[in-house]
Amino acid sequence: MNSDAADSAKQAEAVEKLRECRDSIDDIDRRLLELLNERTRIVERIGNIKQSTSMPIYEPKREDEVFANIVRNNAGPLPDDAAKSVFERIIDEMRTVQRLRILGRIPPSEAK
Repeated sequence: MNSDAADSAKQAEAVEKLRECRDSIDDIDRRLLELLNERTRIVERIGNIKQSTSMPIYEPKREDEVFANIVRNNAGPLPDDAAKSVFERIIDEMRTVQRLRILGRIPPSEAK
């Protein structure tokens, strides 16, 4: 096999390996989305409880507990700071969902 043919074969093998990795990532993303939607449904319940008792949506102490839980349970390779940043974003979006639901700007979710 000449050099060009060997390079072409390596390229084809690399493309196939990338496709397999990307397929795995797509599957993980779908599972993450499922879990995020499950989390959102629970957050909606929490929002209903808070609304019925006039409790504030933002609870910094609870967020600190969530972050501590994430860091304590992070086995890597994602660094703790990165894991915390991801959850900061998730919590921010969940807080937005609670506010919008309370204001009636988005309807309550329904299980699919």
